Amino acid sequence: MTYAREEVLRGLARNEAASSDVLLRLLRPEAKAAWDYLLNRSGLPADVVDALVTHENWRVRGVFAQSSGAAPADRARLVDDPERRVRLELADGPRPYHRTVEPLPDETYARLLSAPDRVVREMAACSSSIPDRILAANAGHDDPWVRKAVCRAWDLLAPDVHAALLADPDAGVRRAAARQACRTDEAHTDEVLAGVERHERRGVLEEARLPRATAERLLDLDDPYDREALAANPSLPPDLVARLATDPEHDVRRAVSARPELTEEQRAAIDYKVESKDSLGRLGWVLALDGDSDALRACANSAHPWLRRTAAVHPALPADLVELLAGDEQFVVRLFICEYQPDAPAEVLLRTVLEWSGYTTYDMLRLPQFPRKGLARYADHPDPARRRLAVHDPDATPEQIERLSRDESDWVCRQTAADPRLPAARIEEFLRDQWTAFQAASNPALTVARMHRLLDELGVPA
Repeated sequence: MTYAREEVLRGLARNEAASSDVLLRLLRPEAKAAWDYLLNRSGLPADVVDALVTHENWRVRGVFAQSSGAAPADRARLVDDPERRVRLELADGPRPYHRTVEPLPDETYARLLSAPDRVVREMAACSSSIPDRILAANAGHDDPWVRKAVCRAWDLLAPDVHAALLADPDAGVRRAAARQACRTDEAHTDEVLAGVERHERRGVLEEARLPRATAERLLDLDDPYDREALAANPSLPPDLVARLATDPEHDVRRAVSARPELTEEQRAAIDYKVESKDSLGRLGWVLALDGDSDALRACANSAHPWLRRTAAVHPALPADLVELLAGDEQFVVRLFICEYQPDAPAEVLLRTVLEWSGYTTYDMLRLPQFPRKGLARYADHPDPARRRLAVHDPDATPEQIERLSRDESDWVCRQTAADPRLPAARIEEFLRDQWTAFQAASNPALTVARMHRLLDELGVPA
Protein backbone atom coordinates (compact mmCIF):
# COMPACT_ATOMS: atom_id res chain seq x y z
CA MET A 1 0.00 0.00 0.00
CA THR A 2 1.34 3.45 -0.91
CA TYR A 3 1.75 6.32 1.53
CA ALA A 4 -0.96 8.93 2.02
CA ARG A 5 1.49 11.36 0.45
CA GLU A 6 0.10 14.81 1.25
CA GLU A 7 -0.85 13.88 4.81
CA VAL A 8 2.63 12.47 5.45
CA LEU A 9 4.25 15.69 4.20
CA ARG A 10 2.00 17.79 6.42
CA GLY A 11 2.70 15.60 9.43
CA LEU A 12 6.46 15.84 8.94
CA ALA A 13 6.11 19.63 8.90
CA ARG A 14 4.59 19.39 12.39
CA ASN A 15 7.00 16.77 13.75
CA GLU A 16 8.88 18.28 16.70
CA ALA A 17 11.73 15.82 16.16
CA ALA A 18 12.32 16.92 12.57
CA SER A 19 15.80 18.32 11.98
CA SER A 20 16.60 21.45 9.99
CA ASP A 21 17.59 19.28 7.05
CA VAL A 22 14.17 17.62 7.04
CA LEU A 23 12.36 20.93 7.30
CA LEU A 24 14.46 22.43 4.51
CA ARG A 25 13.55 19.54 2.24
CA LEU A 26 9.90 20.30 2.91
CA LEU A 27 10.45 23.70 1.28
CA ARG A 28 11.04 22.03 -2.07
CA PRO A 29 8.26 22.46 -4.67
CA GLU A 30 7.65 18.71 -4.52
CA ALA A 31 6.58 19.08 -0.86
CA LYS A 32 4.16 21.97 -1.44
CA ALA A 33 1.43 20.23 0.57
CA ALA A 34 3.52 20.83 3.71
CA TRP A 35 4.03 24.55 3.25
CA ASP A 36 1.09 25.95 5.20
CA TYR A 37 1.83 23.68 8.17
CA LEU A 38 5.55 24.42 8.16
CA LEU A 39 5.21 28.16 7.67
CA ASN A 40 2.82 28.57 10.60
CA ARG A 41 4.96 26.52 12.94
CA SER A 42 6.55 28.28 15.92
CA GLY A 43 10.16 28.00 17.00
CA LEU A 44 11.65 27.28 13.57
CA PRO A 45 15.47 26.97 13.46
CA ALA A 46 17.35 30.04 12.21
CA ASP A 47 18.56 28.37 9.02
CA VAL A 48 14.98 27.40 8.13
CA VAL A 49 13.80 30.98 8.73
CA ASP A 50 16.62 32.20 6.49
CA ALA A 51 15.43 29.85 3.77
CA LEU A 52 11.82 30.98 4.18
CA VAL A 53 12.41 34.71 3.89
CA THR A 54 14.61 34.22 0.80
CA HIS A 55 12.53 31.48 -0.84
CA GLU A 56 12.16 31.80 -4.60
CA ASN A 57 8.39 31.23 -4.42
CA TRP A 58 6.61 34.39 -3.24
CA ARG A 59 3.73 32.29 -1.85
CA VAL A 60 6.08 30.77 0.72
CA ARG A 61 7.22 34.22 1.79
CA GLY A 62 3.63 35.49 1.77
CA VAL A 63 2.33 32.76 4.07
CA PHE A 64 5.28 33.26 6.42
CA ALA A 65 4.54 37.01 6.50
CA GLN A 66 1.17 36.16 8.06
CA SER A 67 2.37 33.29 10.24
CA SER A 68 0.89 33.34 13.73
CA GLY A 69 3.73 31.13 14.97
CA ALA A 70 6.67 33.15 13.63
CA ALA A 71 8.52 35.71 15.70
CA PRO A 72 7.58 39.28 14.68
CA ALA A 73 11.24 40.14 14.11
CA ASP A 74 11.51 37.25 11.61
CA ARG A 75 8.35 38.32 9.77
CA ALA A 76 9.65 41.90 9.71
CA ARG A 77 12.53 40.82 7.47
CA LEU A 78 10.02 40.77 4.62
CA VAL A 79 9.25 44.50 4.84
CA ASP A 80 11.23 45.21 1.66
CA ASP A 81 10.23 42.06 -0.20
CA PRO A 82 10.27 42.58 -3.99
CA GLU A 83 6.81 41.00 -4.33
CA ARG A 84 3.97 43.42 -3.50
CA ARG A 85 1.68 40.61 -2.35
CA VAL A 86 4.17 39.58 0.32
CA ARG A 87 4.34 43.14 1.65
CA LEU A 88 0.55 43.25 1.73
CA GLU A 89 0.40 40.03 3.76
CA LEU A 90 2.97 41.41 6.21
CA ALA A 91 1.03 44.66 6.56
CA ASP A 92 -2.23 42.82 7.22
CA GLY A 93 -0.70 40.49 9.82
CA PRO A 94 -1.88 37.18 11.34
CA ARG A 95 -5.44 36.64 12.57
CA PRO A 96 -5.32 33.61 14.91
CA TYR A 97 -8.43 32.40 16.70
CA HIS A 98 -8.72 33.19 20.41
CA ARG A 99 -5.28 34.79 20.57
CA THR A 100 -3.83 38.25 20.28
CA VAL A 101 -0.90 38.78 17.97
CA GLU A 102 2.43 40.19 19.09
CA PRO A 103 3.02 43.35 17.02
CA LEU A 104 5.83 43.90 14.56
CA PRO A 105 8.78 46.06 15.65
CA ASP A 106 8.03 49.80 15.73
CA GLU A 107 10.50 50.52 12.94
CA THR A 108 8.72 48.01 10.71
CA TYR A 109 5.39 49.77 11.18
CA ALA A 110 7.14 53.06 10.41
CA ARG A 111 8.35 51.58 7.12
CA LEU A 112 4.96 50.12 6.24
CA LEU A 113 3.09 53.34 7.03
CA SER A 114 5.51 55.35 4.88
CA ALA A 115 5.57 52.84 2.02
CA PRO A 116 5.18 54.31 -1.50
CA ASP A 117 2.42 51.78 -2.14
CA ARG A 118 -0.88 53.25 -0.90
CA VAL A 119 -2.50 49.84 -0.33
CA VAL A 120 0.41 48.65 1.83
CA ARG A 121 0.04 51.77 3.97
CA GLU A 122 -3.69 51.24 4.34
CA MET A 123 -3.37 47.53 5.14
CA ALA A 124 -0.83 48.30 7.87
CA ALA A 125 -3.00 51.05 9.36
CA CYS A 126 -6.07 48.78 9.39
CA SER A 127 -4.24 45.73 10.77
CA SER A 128 -5.74 44.26 13.94
CA SER A 129 -2.25 43.90 15.43
CA ILE A 130 -0.93 47.46 15.02
CA PRO A 131 -0.67 49.07 18.50
CA ASP A 132 -2.81 52.13 19.25
CA ARG A 133 0.29 54.07 20.26
CA ILE A 134 1.69 53.64 16.73
CA LEU A 135 -1.57 54.90 15.25
CA ALA A 136 -1.69 57.85 17.65
CA ALA A 137 1.79 58.92 16.54
CA ASN A 138 0.56 59.16 12.94
CA ALA A 139 -2.33 61.59 13.41
CA GLY A 140 -0.72 64.02 10.99
CA HIS A 141 -0.05 61.44 8.27
CA ASP A 142 -0.46 62.57 4.65
CA ASP A 143 -2.61 59.53 3.75
CA PRO A 144 -6.27 60.04 4.73
CA TRP A 145 -6.70 56.25 5.11
CA VAL A 146 -4.03 56.27 7.80
CA ARG A 147 -5.63 59.28 9.52
CA LYS A 148 -8.95 57.44 9.41
CA ALA A 149 -7.35 54.44 11.14
CA VAL A 150 -5.79 56.78 13.70
CA CYS A 151 -9.31 57.52 14.97
CA ARG A 152 -9.35 54.00 16.47
CA ALA A 153 -6.80 55.30 19.01
CA TRP A 154 -9.11 58.21 19.93
CA ASP A 155 -8.65 57.90 23.68
CA LEU A 156 -4.87 58.38 23.32
CA LEU A 157 -5.20 61.56 21.27
CA ALA A 158 -4.98 65.11 22.61
CA PRO A 159 -7.99 67.46 22.33
CA ASP A 160 -6.33 69.53 19.58
CA VAL A 161 -5.79 66.33 17.56
CA HIS A 162 -9.49 65.46 18.06
CA ALA A 163 -10.43 68.86 16.69
CA ALA A 164 -8.13 68.49 13.70
CA LEU A 165 -9.53 65.07 12.78
CA LEU A 166 -13.11 66.29 13.15
CA ALA A 167 -12.29 69.11 10.72
CA ASP A 168 -10.16 66.97 8.41
CA PRO A 169 -10.39 67.83 4.69
CA ASP A 170 -11.24 64.19 3.94
CA ALA A 171 -14.90 63.22 4.52
CA GLY A 172 -13.98 59.63 5.50
CA VAL A 173 -11.67 60.87 8.24
CA ARG A 174 -14.33 63.27 9.53
CA ARG A 175 -16.88 60.45 9.69
CA ALA A 176 -14.46 58.18 11.55
CA ALA A 177 -13.62 60.97 13.99
CA ALA A 178 -17.29 61.79 14.58
CA ARG A 179 -17.96 58.10 15.20
CA GLN A 180 -15.45 58.15 18.05
CA ALA A 181 -16.39 61.60 19.34
CA CYS A 182 -20.08 60.72 19.69
CA ARG A 183 -19.22 58.38 22.55
CA THR A 184 -18.69 61.42 24.79
CA ASP A 185 -20.26 64.32 22.86
CA GLU A 186 -23.93 64.07 21.89
CA ALA A 187 -23.53 66.89 19.37
CA HIS A 188 -22.14 64.35 16.90
CA THR A 189 -24.61 61.52 17.50
CA ASP A 190 -27.44 62.46 15.12
CA GLU A 191 -24.96 63.12 12.33
CA VAL A 192 -23.31 59.73 12.85
CA LEU A 193 -26.63 57.88 12.98
CA ALA A 194 -27.76 59.55 9.77
CA GLY A 195 -24.73 58.37 7.83
CA VAL A 196 -23.84 55.03 9.39
CA GLU A 197 -24.28 51.73 7.56
CA ARG A 198 -26.77 49.22 8.98
CA HIS A 199 -24.03 46.79 10.14
CA GLU A 200 -22.36 49.60 12.16
CA ARG A 201 -25.58 51.07 13.54
CA ARG A 202 -25.77 48.73 16.52
CA GLY A 203 -22.37 49.81 17.83
CA VAL A 204 -23.37 53.47 17.65
CA LEU A 205 -26.66 52.88 19.45
CA GLU A 206 -24.85 50.97 22.21
CA GLU A 207 -22.03 53.47 22.74
CA ALA A 208 -22.99 56.99 21.63
CA ARG A 209 -24.10 59.68 24.05
CA LEU A 210 -27.72 60.19 23.06
CA PRO A 211 -29.69 63.45 23.05
CA ARG A 212 -32.94 62.90 24.96
CA ALA A 213 -35.08 63.61 21.89
CA THR A 214 -33.11 61.11 19.79
CA ALA A 215 -33.45 58.37 22.42
CA GLU A 216 -37.21 58.89 22.69
CA ARG A 217 -37.63 58.88 18.91
CA LEU A 218 -35.70 55.61 18.57
CA LEU A 219 -37.69 53.94 21.36
CA ASP A 220 -40.94 54.88 19.64
CA LEU A 221 -39.89 53.18 16.39
CA ASP A 222 -41.05 49.60 15.99
CA ASP A 223 -37.55 48.17 15.61
CA PRO A 224 -36.58 45.62 18.30
CA TYR A 225 -33.04 45.48 16.88
CA ASP A 226 -32.55 49.16 17.68
CA ARG A 227 -34.22 48.88 21.07
CA GLU A 228 -31.99 45.99 22.06
CA ALA A 229 -28.91 48.05 21.20
CA LEU A 230 -30.27 51.07 23.03
CA ALA A 231 -30.87 48.93 26.11
CA ALA A 232 -27.09 48.70 26.57
CA ASN A 233 -26.40 52.41 26.09
CA PRO A 234 -24.87 53.88 29.27
CA SER A 235 -26.25 57.38 28.60
CA LEU A 236 -29.89 56.28 28.44
CA PRO A 237 -31.97 58.15 31.09
CA PRO A 238 -33.38 55.97 33.93
CA ASP A 239 -37.01 56.44 32.89
CA LEU A 240 -36.26 55.17 29.38
CA VAL A 241 -34.33 52.25 30.84
CA ALA A 242 -37.42 51.42 32.88
CA ARG A 243 -39.53 51.45 29.71
CA LEU A 244 -37.21 48.98 28.01
CA ALA A 245 -37.18 46.74 31.10
CA THR A 246 -40.80 45.82 30.29
CA ASP A 247 -40.37 45.70 26.51
CA PRO A 248 -42.41 42.98 24.76
CA GLU A 249 -39.22 41.58 23.17
CA HIS A 250 -37.28 39.20 25.43
CA ASP A 251 -33.88 40.10 23.95
CA VAL A 252 -34.48 43.76 24.76
CA ARG A 253 -35.36 42.97 28.37
CA ARG A 254 -32.31 40.71 28.65
CA ALA A 255 -30.06 43.52 27.39
CA VAL A 256 -31.50 45.86 30.04
CA SER A 257 -30.90 43.25 32.74
CA ALA A 258 -27.15 43.35 32.04
CA ARG A 259 -26.71 47.11 32.50
CA PRO A 260 -23.88 48.04 34.90
CA GLU A 261 -25.83 50.38 37.20
CA LEU A 262 -28.49 47.82 38.19
CA THR A 263 -28.48 46.10 41.55
CA GLU A 264 -28.99 42.36 41.84
CA GLU A 265 -32.54 42.99 43.01
CA GLN A 266 -33.28 45.20 40.00
CA ARG A 267 -31.88 42.56 37.62
CA ALA A 268 -34.01 39.87 39.25
CA ALA A 269 -37.13 41.99 38.79
CA ILE A 270 -36.74 41.89 34.99
CA ASP A 271 -38.32 39.02 33.06
CA TYR A 272 -35.34 37.50 31.24
CA LYS A 273 -33.46 34.22 30.99
CA VAL A 274 -30.03 33.10 29.82
CA GLU A 275 -29.72 29.50 28.67
CA SER A 276 -26.54 27.60 27.88
CA LYS A 277 -27.39 27.49 24.18
CA ASP A 278 -27.70 31.30 23.99
CA SER A 279 -24.87 32.89 22.03
CA LEU A 280 -24.16 36.22 23.71
CA GLY A 281 -21.43 38.76 23.09
CA ARG A 282 -19.06 39.85 25.82
CA LEU A 283 -20.23 42.76 27.97
CA GLY A 284 -17.73 45.51 27.27
CA TRP A 285 -18.27 47.26 30.58
CA VAL A 286 -17.33 44.07 32.46
CA LEU A 287 -14.16 43.56 30.42
CA ALA A 288 -13.18 47.18 31.10
CA LEU A 289 -13.21 46.67 34.87
CA ASP A 290 -9.99 46.58 36.84
CA GLY A 291 -9.00 43.05 37.77
CA ASP A 292 -8.79 43.93 41.47
CA SER A 293 -12.05 45.89 41.58
CA ASP A 294 -15.04 45.15 43.77
CA ALA A 295 -17.18 45.61 40.65
CA LEU A 296 -15.52 42.63 38.91
CA ARG A 297 -16.02 40.56 42.05
CA ALA A 298 -19.70 41.52 42.04
CA CYS A 299 -19.98 40.33 38.41
CA ALA A 300 -18.33 37.00 39.22
CA ASN A 301 -20.75 36.52 42.12
CA SER A 302 -23.82 37.79 40.27
CA ALA A 303 -26.94 35.68 39.78
CA HIS A 304 -26.89 36.89 36.16
CA PRO A 305 -25.18 34.28 33.93
CA TRP A 306 -24.23 36.88 31.30
CA LEU A 307 -22.18 38.83 33.83
CA ARG A 308 -20.50 35.66 35.05
CA ARG A 309 -19.77 34.53 31.48
CA THR A 310 -18.02 37.79 30.71
CA ALA A 311 -16.14 37.80 34.01
CA ALA A 312 -14.85 34.33 33.09
CA VAL A 313 -13.03 35.71 30.04
CA HIS A 314 -11.62 38.79 31.83
CA PRO A 315 -7.86 38.89 31.12
CA ALA A 316 -7.00 39.91 34.69
CA LEU A 317 -9.41 37.70 36.61
CA PRO A 318 -7.95 37.07 40.10
CA ALA A 319 -7.09 33.49 41.03
CA ASP A 320 -9.84 33.18 43.64
CA LEU A 321 -12.48 34.23 41.08
CA VAL A 322 -11.07 31.75 38.56
CA GLU A 323 -11.57 29.10 41.24
CA LEU A 324 -15.07 30.36 41.99
CA LEU A 325 -16.28 30.41 38.37
CA ALA A 326 -14.65 27.05 37.66
CA GLY A 327 -17.41 25.58 39.79
CA ASP A 328 -20.22 27.60 38.21
CA GLU A 329 -23.58 25.93 37.65
CA GLN A 330 -23.62 27.00 33.98
CA PHE A 331 -21.55 24.94 31.60
CA VAL A 332 -20.69 27.95 29.39
CA VAL A 333 -19.13 29.80 32.35
CA ARG A 334 -16.96 26.78 33.18
CA LEU A 335 -16.07 26.37 29.50
CA PHE A 336 -14.93 29.99 29.25
CA ILE A 337 -12.74 29.53 32.32
CA CYS A 338 -11.08 26.61 30.55
CA GLU A 339 -10.75 28.44 27.24
CA TYR A 340 -9.59 31.84 28.48
CA GLN A 341 -7.86 31.36 31.82
CA PRO A 342 -4.36 29.83 31.51
CA ASP A 343 -4.45 28.80 35.19
CA ALA A 344 -7.83 27.06 35.02
CA PRO A 345 -8.01 24.42 37.78
CA ALA A 346 -7.12 20.89 36.76
CA GLU A 347 -10.42 19.43 37.93
CA VAL A 348 -12.56 21.76 35.78
CA LEU A 349 -10.37 21.05 32.74
CA LEU A 350 -10.95 17.33 33.15
CA ARG A 351 -14.66 17.82 33.84
CA THR A 352 -15.06 19.91 30.69
CA VAL A 353 -13.21 17.45 28.49
CA LEU A 354 -15.39 14.65 29.85
CA GLU A 355 -18.58 16.63 29.24
CA TRP A 356 -17.75 18.13 25.86
CA SER A 357 -15.86 17.23 22.68
CA GLY A 358 -15.43 20.64 21.03
CA TYR A 359 -12.18 21.45 19.30
CA THR A 360 -10.88 23.66 22.14
CA THR A 361 -10.59 20.55 24.30
CA TYR A 362 -7.33 19.85 22.45
CA ASP A 363 -5.95 23.12 23.83
CA MET A 364 -7.10 22.10 27.31
CA LEU A 365 -5.33 18.76 27.03
CA ARG A 366 -2.08 20.58 26.25
CA LEU A 367 -2.18 22.77 29.37
CA PRO A 368 0.54 21.74 31.84
CA GLN A 369 -1.92 21.43 34.75
CA PHE A 370 -4.27 19.06 32.92
CA PRO A 371 -4.48 15.88 35.07
CA ARG A 372 -3.14 13.27 32.67
CA LYS A 373 -2.07 10.70 35.20
CA GLY A 374 -4.75 8.08 35.66
CA LEU A 375 -6.51 8.66 32.33
CA ALA A 376 -5.59 5.12 31.29
CA ARG A 377 -8.57 4.05 33.42
CA TYR A 378 -10.72 5.03 30.44
CA ALA A 379 -8.98 2.62 28.04
CA ASP A 380 -11.93 0.21 28.14
CA HIS A 381 -14.71 2.76 28.54
CA PRO A 382 -17.71 2.22 26.24
CA ASP A 383 -17.57 5.86 25.10
CA PRO A 384 -14.84 6.47 22.48
CA ALA A 385 -14.62 10.12 23.59
CA ARG A 386 -13.29 8.81 26.90
CA ARG A 387 -11.17 5.98 25.49
CA ARG A 388 -9.20 8.53 23.47
CA LEU A 389 -8.19 10.23 26.74
CA ALA A 390 -6.25 7.15 27.83
CA VAL A 391 -3.61 8.02 25.23
CA HIS A 392 -2.75 11.18 27.18
CA ASP A 393 -1.81 9.27 30.33
CA PRO A 394 2.01 9.32 30.64
CA ASP A 395 1.79 6.01 32.52
CA ALA A 396 -0.22 4.19 29.84
CA THR A 397 1.79 1.18 28.71
CA PRO A 398 2.95 0.58 25.12
CA GLU A 399 0.64 -2.45 25.12
CA GLN A 400 -2.36 -0.28 25.97
CA ILE A 401 -1.44 2.26 23.26
CA GLU A 402 -1.01 -0.51 20.69
CA ARG A 403 -4.39 -2.00 21.62
CA LEU A 404 -6.09 1.38 21.39
CA SER A 405 -4.50 1.87 17.97
CA ARG A 406 -6.77 -0.97 16.79
CA ASP A 407 -9.88 0.45 18.43
CA GLU A 408 -13.18 0.17 16.58
CA SER A 409 -13.39 3.98 16.65
CA ASP A 410 -11.32 5.74 14.00
CA TRP A 411 -11.20 8.72 16.34
CA VAL A 412 -9.41 6.70 19.02
CA CYS A 413 -7.02 5.15 16.50
CA ARG A 414 -6.11 8.58 15.23
CA GLN A 415 -5.28 9.74 18.77
CA THR A 416 -2.68 6.97 19.13
CA ALA A 417 -0.94 7.56 15.80
CA ALA A 418 1.26 10.38 17.13
CA ASP A 419 2.13 8.61 20.39
CA PRO A 420 5.86 7.73 20.61
CA ARG A 421 4.99 4.59 22.62
CA LEU A 422 3.36 3.10 19.55
CA PRO A 423 5.39 0.23 18.02
CA ALA A 424 7.34 1.23 14.89
CA ALA A 425 5.53 -1.33 12.76
CA ARG A 426 2.16 0.16 13.71
CA ILE A 427 3.38 3.67 12.89
CA GLU A 428 4.36 2.37 9.45
CA GLU A 429 0.84 1.02 8.94
CA PHE A 430 -0.65 4.33 9.93
CA LEU A 431 1.56 6.20 7.44
CA ARG A 432 -0.32 4.42 4.67
CA ASP A 433 -3.77 5.25 5.98
CA GLN A 434 -5.31 8.52 4.78
CA TRP A 435 -7.10 8.94 8.12
CA THR A 436 -4.01 8.56 10.35
CA ALA A 437 -1.02 9.47 8.13
CA PHE A 438 -0.80 13.07 9.36
CA GLN A 439 -0.58 12.04 13.02
CA ALA A 440 1.81 9.16 12.27
CA ALA A 441 4.18 11.42 10.34
CA SER A 442 4.18 13.87 13.27
CA ASN A 443 5.13 11.07 15.68
CA PRO A 444 8.42 12.06 17.40
CA ALA A 445 9.41 8.38 17.51
CA LEU A 446 10.28 8.64 13.82
CA THR A 447 14.03 9.01 13.49
CA VAL A 448 15.52 11.72 11.31
CA ALA A 449 16.94 8.98 9.09
CA ARG A 450 13.46 7.50 8.67
CA MET A 451 12.04 10.95 7.83
CA HIS A 452 14.65 11.37 5.09
CA ARG A 453 13.82 7.92 3.68
CA LEU A 454 10.15 8.87 3.67
CA LEU A 455 10.94 12.01 1.71
CA ASP A 456 13.05 9.95 -0.70
CA GLU A 457 10.14 7.57 -1.25
CA LEU A 458 7.75 10.47 -1.76
CA GLY A 459 9.96 11.99 -4.44
CA VAL A 460 11.16 15.04 -2.51
CA PRO A 461 14.77 15.80 -3.49
CA ALA A 462 17.43 16.32 -0.85
